[in-house]
Amino acid sequence: MDQPWTLRQRPARLERRIEFPDYEANRSFLTRLEQLSEQTSRYPDISFGRTYVNLTLRPDEEGAPVGAADHSFAAAIDALLG
Repeated sequence: MDQPWTLRQRPARLERRIEFPDYEANRSFLTRLEQLSEQTSRYPDISFGRTYVNLTLRPDEEGAPVGAADHSFAAAIDALLG
């Protein structure tokens, strides 16, 4: 089951777990995410298994709060799922 983005503190970050029906769907998403990251020069922390991806988005500046740019990137990632 997909989880929405969760705002965490200490350090400030957005986190989300996305589940897929199979490895092929997971791999396809990761390929699209790679393209988005290259276009935007934003790279989330990623961990994944066969049918899931865990993402962590951190502000560009260490110690900064999660801001509009982070939420915008999260929305762009969500659009990859649509």
